[in-house]
Amino acid sequence: MDELTRLRLDVSYDGTAFSGWAVQPDRRTVAGVLVEALDLLLGAGTATGLTVAGRTDAGVHATGQVCHVDLPREVWREREGALLRRLARLLPGDVRVRAITEVPAEFDARFSATFRRYEYRVTDAPYGAEPLRRHEILAWPRPLDVDALNAAAAGLVGEHDFAAYCRRKENATTLREVTRLDWRRDPDGVLVATVQADAFCQAMVRSLVGAMLAVGEGRRPVDWPAGLLSRRERSGHVTVAPAHGLTLVAVGYPDDPAEYARRADVTRRLRLPTEA
Repeated sequence: MDELTRLRLDVSYDGTAFSGWAVQPDRRTVAGVLVEALDLLLGAGTATGLTVAGRTDAGVHATGQVCHVDLPREVWREREGALLRRLARLLPGDVRVRAITEVPAEFDARFSATFRRYEYRVTDAPYGAEPLRRHEILAWPRPLDVDALNAAAAGLVGEHDFAAYCRRKENATTLREVTRLDWRRDPDGVLVATVQADAFCQAMVRSLVGAMLAVGEGRRPVDWPAGLLSRRERSGHVTVAPAHGLTLVAVGYPDDPAEYARRADVTRRLRLPTEA
């Protein structure tokens, strides 16, 4: 059996026309498009073990997604100089592999990760979103108060059970540590929420945003989102914000490659993998 080389792929995509990351029968997905391109370039089944840091939902974008694949070492040595450029020619315009890096076999795109960082964009401009940015910015019909948004966000930072904000999966924990959650208003007037955690359960980021938007427009008090953390099941009062405003912007890993395996082992013990 050929020795394998593990490769880290840094990936960006416009999620508008994708049914999420994961391969699904008869649906266009990011993983499906990547596998198809790799099979065409290298031969069917040559690249194996595609694993992603965060399985984004339908319509969610990424500028900092990370995944890994394994290639026979001989194939990688033959193709490493041209693989990135050839993938660029094959892949559709709404997905790009921006870098391909050889990594230790212990690197795991999902379990070695120390954090995932997302940004959610909203405009409260009376005319809505700029046409060229309509696929990445949510148009909100009412004015939003950035100070109220940040006050609501502050109560959600830290390690909590986010069951009220998650689509529960059997035997999967909803305990997460949010290390950053804040809002800013950019010079163009667009509001940007930055959300960083060790990991996210399914629909968590968009649910948090939905709860905070209710505060930002004055419908709910600033302590309402944090008050929901006492619940042990999903709250029917939380509206999930639309997918198109959300972008995965970064995934963090240990600085020392020798820590990849240890981090992966710790993550596996902490929780079962769930979609972000």
